[in-house]
Amino acid sequence: LDVSMDTWNFFHTCLVSLWLHRFYIYSAVAFGISIWIVILFTTTKPRKKVTEHVRIQRQLVNGYATPQVKEVYVAGVKIFYGSQTGTAKRFAKGLAEIVISLNLPVEVISMGDYDPDDCLSEETTSRNICVFLVATYTDGQPTESAAWFCKWLEEAANDFRFGKSYLKGLRYAVFGLGNSVYVDHYNTVGRNIDRWLWMLGASRIMTRAEGDCNVAQSKHGSIEADFEAWKEKFLSRLQALCRGEKKPCSGKCKKGKCKSAGKQSKESSDHELGASEYDNTEAEELFETSSEEEADAEETGSTNSVVDVEDLGNIVGHMKKAKKKGIKIRTREAQFSNTSLVTFGWSRHIFTFDSFVSFESYKLIGSHSGVKLCRWTKSMLRGRGGCYKHTFYGIESHRCMEATPSLACANKCVFCWRHHTNPVGTEWRWKMDQPEMILQKALENHQNMIKQFKGVSGVKADRFEEAMRAKHCALSLVGEPIMYPEINRFVKLLHQHSISSFLVTNAQFPDEIRNLEPVTQLYVSVDASTKESLKRIDRPLFKDFWQRFLDSLKALSEKQQRTVYRLTLVKAWNVDELKAYAELVSLGKPDFIEVKGVTYCGESSASNLTMANVPWHEEVVRFVQELADLIPDYEIACEHEHSNCLLVAHKKFKIGGEWCTWIDYDRFQELVQEHERSGGSKTFTAADYTARTPRWALFGSRERGFDPLDIRYQRKNKARDISGC
Repeated sequence: LDVSMDTWNFFHTCLVSLWLHRFYIYSAVAFGISIWIVILFTTTKPRKKVTEHVRIQRQLVNGYATPQVKEVYVAGVKIFYGSQTGTAKRFAKGLAEIVISLNLPVEVISMGDYDPDDCLSEETTSRNICVFLVATYTDGQPTESAAWFCKWLEEAANDFRFGKSYLKGLRYAVFGLGNSVYVDHYNTVGRNIDRWLWMLGASRIMTRAEGDCNVAQSKHGSIEADFEAWKEKFLSRLQALCRGEKKPCSGKCKKGKCKSAGKQSKESSDHELGASEYDNTEAEELFETSSEEEADAEETGSTNSVVDVEDLGNIVGHMKKAKKKGIKIRTREAQFSNTSLVTFGWSRHIFTFDSFVSFESYKLIGSHSGVKLCRWTKSMLRGRGGCYKHTFYGIESHRCMEATPSLACANKCVFCWRHHTNPVGTEWRWKMDQPEMILQKALENHQNMIKQFKGVSGVKADRFEEAMRAKHCALSLVGEPIMYPEINRFVKLLHQHSISSFLVTNAQFPDEIRNLEPVTQLYVSVDASTKESLKRIDRPLFKDFWQRFLDSLKALSEKQQRTVYRLTLVKAWNVDELKAYAELVSLGKPDFIEVKGVTYCGESSASNLTMANVPWHEEVVRFVQELADLIPDYEIACEHEHSNCLLVAHKKFKIGGEWCTWIDYDRFQELVQEHERSGGSKTFTAADYTARTPRWALFGSRERGFDPLDIRYQRKNKARDISGC
């Protein structure tokens, strides 16, 4: 018992002591926990790194490394070459051998065997590095094998439907091969490819380089040495990318210019000596204005701003001043020659032909005309379907020439796909070219553009041969064709060449519509149905624009040949005016009504239109159905889903229960020739040259207006809708 009491007294004393000193005990425990946490953080993390490093090493030794363990920054390298004598090809193979030693997949590709339209957009997500080794051939042109690639890239860079982000994600480097003896064309192709890729949103991984075949001026004594020096820098940059470094190049990239730090001062002198690009950083033909040009641009106004004909004279002084200084004026919208600047106004030319080397992908003719190859022409050449006119009216898109005898216009429409870079005016005030010359040059230029598709992958041989002989002419390229004083002679010349005529007018010239000789099909753009909305959308120059608009529709109703209302739907602008549209239909009594969703043409200071204003195809269908309910003499006949377009036709074209919206073009040519031989006394009507519409073109068909003889091509990695016409 005494032992038990002693034990109890001992424990009691200990417990009392612990309680009395509990503060010190708590402090010791807290200190111990803190020490444990510190040790945990300082020892466990390095151990994890070591373990992870060992695991990755083991996996690499076994020949595999999963993306979950280590991110792949560079999946491989694709080397594209365009060579005439074999030098670029030899460089490509040599570069490939070195890249293989870095354990990277490599593919060497001749540009002649590659279809950029099908494949280039895939590189935006492939994580490959694309290298372009391109030679400049005669007169600054690409080599034969690279011609189609360069042609496609140029047109894509200048086509609003592709946009500035089409190749966003593609990483590239360019090495150009040239000879500085040919000063005017030195390394032109390499510079152009670099510029066009950048315009489409691709990213340089390093500054473009230029090799010089002129040993006297070559930076390293020969083009081979120039390439070796660039190759060393490229491999260093490639290895850095493989490690995950994201800095695109060593210099300042802005507005398409790529300048390495600290080397701008020697740029000019190096370029005169034909120095290579890695030291002569971007001593290139700049594709934006310099600071000096920007100052002038501020005085004259942005190149994107709307320029009235009446104001054109005001900018000539600035241009002539720039010309004396030898300044290049270049923008993404239009590229003016650096040797002969555009001379608006003074000679009363809309433009001087020699002033333009290229105006996007236009071929300019004389003083006021132009021709361009439509994307649907290219599409049908390759068996990928025709435009909505093929579906609605049976034209052969690959045989259609898109042209205009007047680039000037009397409206400044918000959806203008030229962003108002063409001049505007209310009357003809320029030197006039003869229609014979315009047509001859238009056909020659059209044929030359078609010839560039010879041998291109996918082009059908029979359609290529047919395309060399134009059968249709769409006078809807840009501007107002009916303003041309000799429009009747021009149309007659088309018919004499057995070319059908599709003429579009903006409904501001009623007298000209009345005086117009028969055309295959006459269009009037009906972009709005009220005075207020027409002013807001078309922004016409005439003060009496509404009366002119109504008079034009009345003049259209007097025509005996085929007539069309062309409605362009702009969401939140003109889609809620159904009853007013129905009243306009009763005024002009058109044979057909084309209803099309507006095509977004990219950002422009001349318009605040956005993608939010582009209606979905289902919205266009719903609008057309509601409109058809208000006009009992009309029904929905055809649909071309790809162009977001539907055709409403008068019921007189529904013969025996079948739609006859197509055109018998041979019959039309017979009728119009009889009309001309009779001096205009023998007339004919739209019903005299109709043809049955195929079932696949009808509204509600399974094909949705796509010709089953062709194969529909779905563009891969399409960032946004580029449909339209």
